[in-house]
Amino acid sequence: MKRRDLVNHLTKEGCILQREGGKHSVYLNPENGHIAAVPRHQEIEILLARKICRELDIPIPGAQA
Repeated sequence: MKRRDLVNHLTKEGCILQREGGKHSVYLNPENGHIAAVPRHQEIEILLARKICRELDIPIPGAQA
């Protein structure tokens, strides 16, 4: 999946950009305090996107609620 799509999903779910690292952006879910690193690649593997969503405790993109 495109990084842009994942970042849009994270912000739609209420996550905020906490800080920029050397090769990753760190996102925070303010509801529960969970954090996850999102790599700065144009394409992100779907398994990694699912892992990031699980770490932030938000729905997986494209999954039916």
